[in-house]
Amino acid sequence: MEQSTLPDIRHRTPNGTLKIRSFCSVEKIRQYAYSRQFGIHAQYRSLYTKRESLEQIAEQLDANVTLAIADGKTIVGFGVLAYPEASERWAQLQQRALMEVKAIEVSRDWRSNGIAGRILEMITSQASIEDKIAYMVGYSWTWDLDGTRKTAQQYRQMLIRLFEPFGFMEYQTNEPNICLKAENLFMGRVGSRVSAELQQAFKWLRFGVEP
Repeated sequence: MEQSTLPDIRHRTPNGTLKIRSFCSVEKIRQYAYSRQFGIHAQYRSLYTKRESLEQIAEQLDANVTLAIADGKTIVGFGVLAYPEASERWAQLQQRALMEVKAIEVSRDWRSNGIAGRILEMITSQASIEDKIAYMVGYSWTWDLDGTRKTAQQYRQMLIRLFEPFGFMEYQTNEPNICLKAENLFMGRVGSRVSAELQQAFKWLRFGVEP
């Protein structure tokens, strides 16, 4: 299994100091409790409501499950980098060229403490990221607008501010699900060792065009 170029890091917050650890194995994930806030709320449902969902991803090839752990025992934040599903448009590029930041989530009680940024820092510190194109898809219907008290446009701008410092930029695409709502967002990060040919193929893929 690949490792991050950063060691486990400690992140101090007003709520306490967290350990942030990347490339967590299934066995490691099972050692921790899963915050109950990752569940179903009145106007919001977490992307992964059960710890077992993270375990399943951790078993996948090259996947990186990064955890923010409180008191050495409770998962209060997580990030997931993995290959796209075979049925998705983004899986059509050459084998294992694209990886998706499938989730960055922090439990409600721990938000606004810089945790999401530290998780993303760990995800983008792995050496192989420079050989790949990483991307994220922001669907507004998955956002916790109620918990953050933000409008969809404000939440969108928050995501852009989160991802841009790590080399991501907004890209246009005609992918139907993304185009369904104007506030939806697609961002990508092109690794420093990605060839010009692969970058061009990524451009065509975003618009579903066969070159």
